[in-house]
Amino acid sequence: MNIAFLLTTLVVVVTPGTGVVYTLAAGLSHGRRASVIAAFGCTLGVVPHLVATITGLAALLHASAVAFEVVKYLGVGYLLYMAWATLRDDDALVVEAGAEPRSAGRVIASGVLVNLLNPKLTMFFVAFLPQFVPAGEPGSLGVMLRLSTVFMLLTFVVFAAYGMCAAAVRNHVLARPTLRRGIRGVFAACFVGLSARLAVA
Repeated sequence: MNIAFLLTTLVVVVTPGTGVVYTLAAGLSHGRRASVIAAFGCTLGVVPHLVATITGLAALLHASAVAFEVVKYLGVGYLLYMAWATLRDDDALVVEAGAEPRSAGRVIASGVLVNLLNPKLTMFFVAFLPQFVPAGEPGSLGVMLRLSTVFMLLTFVVFAAYGMCAAAVRNHVLARPTLRRGIRGVFAACFVGLSARLAVA
């Protein structure tokens, strides 16, 4: 396995982005199980980008300014929705021993959307991954799949670690209403900031 690929992938995955913010919020809101499920959902959100890269759709997205802008602004809109939903839901960050856990399906679906509507992830696969794949040689597809699997495994492990850390402190932090409101505001601001960064990409 190429060391440069591993190091660059690790930097990309560890750097906080939409998936990290979503996984942290899931861990603080609903605990360890939800954080792991959120990490799994974000990891699944990588699959469409991989499929697009293999089938050539990513190249079309890269070549078509209109297609890129459509996907980009869908992502911007979803991030703004996440910010609004975080501020609107007073119970989003409430710690209650007997609270009904959020369904795994909803957590996974949101995680998939967070990464699915992120054209930067497609650009990562278009611009970065091919550098480590021998073009036109037999087995190049297998190499791409192996490297993509490593990327997804690192994504899951790192995101789950973020979420577990958040879940570990949820009872100590979120039992304080003032601090809980502040954290909701921080998450909402992060989603807005990420949407703004995506909009000017």
